[in-house]
Amino acid sequence: MNATTTYTLFPIGTVRRSDDGNHIEIDAPFRPALKALNQFSHVMVFWWAHGLDTPEYRAVMTCVPPYAPDHESGMFATRSPQRPNPIMASTCPILSVDEKNGVVRIGEIDAIDGTPVEDLKAYFPVCDRVREASIPSWLAGWPEWMPDDGIGLMDGEAE
Repeated sequence: MNATTTYTLFPIGTVRRSDDGNHIEIDAPFRPALKALNQFSHVMVFWWAHGLDTPEYRAVMTCVPPYAPDHESGMFATRSPQRPNPIMASTCPILSVDEKNGVVRIGEIDAIDGTPVEDLKAYFPVCDRVREASIPSWLAGWPEWMPDDGIGLMDGEAE
């Protein structure tokens, strides 16, 4: 790799998964940033695929996606956590926000328990939704929307 510039990222919290549901534990210094998040229906969670953060996985540039076994793609055409920087993004429904204790209860997320969270961004339809999006033919079998039960298409394929 030829990295000439580096950036410093630090986690703001941790994904927690249990039989009681999913939530994000926000570290104490960042809890004031939760103010008014409870007024939104969804949040974009940016997390670090720490289980695949190795030089070998960072060097993977192409793959055959599990959802398109007859197609080879570059990593930038997939949602795979194997990538030069294993930054992942999941848009999740917000179930509740406890600003004081730093707990954001969410619906399904494709990250494992203990995953570092790098950032949260409120979902703004005007900024985050695309009116006329298109996908390649090798993804034509996918539904237009995630199921209402909150379980993703690749449930169980996180990290």
